[in-house]
Amino acid sequence: MGCLLKQGGGLYARLRIGAVLLAAGEGSRMGGVAKPLIRLQGVPLISRQLIALSGAGVDEVVVVTGFAQAAVEAQVESFPVTLVHNADYAQGQQGSVRAGLAALRGNFDAVLVVLADQPLIGAGDLTELISAFKKRQAKEGGQVVVPVVNGQRGNPILLDEEARTQILQSGANLGCRHLIERQPELVCVHETTNTRFVTDLDTLEDVQALAQRTGWRLELPDRGTTA
Repeated sequence: MGCLLKQGGGLYARLRIGAVLLAAGEGSRMGGVAKPLIRLQGVPLISRQLIALSGAGVDEVVVVTGFAQAAVEAQVESFPVTLVHNADYAQGQQGSVRAGLAALRGNFDAVLVVLADQPLIGAGDLTELISAFKKRQAKEGGQVVVPVVNGQRGNPILLDEEARTQILQSGANLGCRHLIERQPELVCVHETTNTRFVTDLDTLEDVQALAQRTGWRLELPDRGTTA
């Protein structure tokens, strides 16, 4: 992916970073709304995430589609990303994670696993996670960085190559959440007060609450575009 800003310099060497952007869900708790196509201030959420990833200096991005495949793919066609379709998207997020990780080319020092329905995540938030990973790696060699805000687990998360390999070699039902629960020794908790890591849009009430809190305009996609 072409980068607007590259991480580099400072106390830590620049890492090669990949990303999997999950945009396959069917938005069942919203009644079948394709959440990546929700527009915040006129910009679809999936476009916001791709701009954030570029700004954070990510080297390669895989976008995993599922529900509303054609509409989501049309939205990202101007971005230099790899598209992967998960036909079994209704079975849950784990399959999409594995499909995205498998589609990344080459080796990476770390891979971000990003959700398309987090409207406030920007380049600075991703850079915060990458910096936490660098510090952890230098001290302890941790494999998974998870943001936690006031005891609540957030997203995105960051995996190193070892964790990525474990997921790809595991059974079909093992996703990032299961890896963290079953192997806590691999997890580095990044304690932060950054509430953007725990802000997502699961329901219509979430959309309304965010609009009221921020004063920003949020618009749902037309039903005809997601068929």
